[in-house]
Amino acid sequence: MTAWEVLFRRHLGEANGRKLLDMASGTGEIARLCQRLGFTVTGLDWAEPMLAKARAKLPKVTFLQADAEHPMLPECSMDVIVTRHLVWTLVDPAAAFAAWHRTLVPGGQLLLVDGDFVSRSMLVRLLERFGSTPTANRNLAWHRSILSRVHFSNGARAKAVVALLAAAGFTDITVDKRLDAIHRAQARELGWKKAFRRRSEHRYAISARKLSSE
Repeated sequence: MTAWEVLFRRHLGEANGRKLLDMASGTGEIARLCQRLGFTVTGLDWAEPMLAKARAKLPKVTFLQADAEHPMLPECSMDVIVTRHLVWTLVDPAAAFAAWHRTLVPGGQLLLVDGDFVSRSMLVRLLERFGSTPTANRNLAWHRSILSRVHFSNGARAKAVVALLAAAGFTDITVDKRLDAIHRAQARELGWKKAFRRRSEHRYAISARKLSSE
């Protein structure tokens, strides 16, 4: 959590009670982080079981059930939007980014953390092959079925995400790959194989802004 806080402070600055939307909030871990930083947090997710866990964990945070690609929130209603590991799953990221842009106030900020979780180095592929089990193979088939339906079926590379953000009207777009502190902290819990795979992946944070004159 400390490593994530450093990343969020680096891009978002002081919270000062700003209204923040945690897009695809899941069980509320990022919402909890942002609340601790001093933001006024709203979480949004499609899965009601996830939302139930988040509400139990964070009773003072508002959680909404909605589609991240079409959140249907009022225009200019949020100062900040954050999301983690959502973009690579989007079917229509262009529509999502346009909706997020409308939701932000002029001068509002977007911070997304994501990566290419599809491409694998040769060494990682070998490790996965020798560690395969019937359950792992079923999960792989399920994973491939999902990938066939999303926009970034070949992996969400930062350059492609940046191009779509710019097309949606975002500016001051910055790609940050300084995630080593997060990877080190996670490695203590994941074991060496998963930790190695994470370090080999193309992972990044992208910050962007809506023009203040809009």
